[in-house]
Amino acid sequence: MKNSLSFALAVLMLHAFSFAPLAHETSKEKAKRAMLAAEVKAGVASIGTGKSARVRVRLNDKTEYHGYIVETANDHFVVADARTGATAPIAYHEVKGIKGNNLSTGTKVGIGVAIAAALAVVIGIVKARGRDDDRPESPCRLSGVTTPCPPGCVCTQ
Repeated sequence: MKNSLSFALAVLMLHAFSFAPLAHETSKEKAKRAMLAAEVKAGVASIGTGKSARVRVRLNDKTEYHGYIVETANDHFVVADARTGATAPIAYHEVKGIKGNNLSTGTKVGIGVAIAAALAVVIGIVKARGRDDDRPESPCRLSGVTTPCPPGCVCTQ
């Protein structure tokens, strides 16, 4: 009896000590996950909501969602599929990675201004090339000429 009690106590002690590093690892892992969840929450807040807030979300279980963010909450956000409209609530701590495919308002305005400026330059160049008012009259454009036509020109009577 004494022998088996000693053996059981040794097994229990060995078992308890083997889980000590594992418990320490999970607290580090929890802290890391909490930090990642806070980063994801900040990223989702910067992307915003609506059909222009397009995202690609990859979860820890390797599930992927493509669509746009419909709503955000304190502990989760909701992604709607762009084609079907089906929604999926996603907890921040479940997210492994997220990519937003939208542009900020400032970027959109900058692109619009650049396009308008390029268009204005092209229109200016086309108008400058098409002007005949600034060019001197050529002898080849004479009509009703009574004198002989200059060489290389076609004159009409």
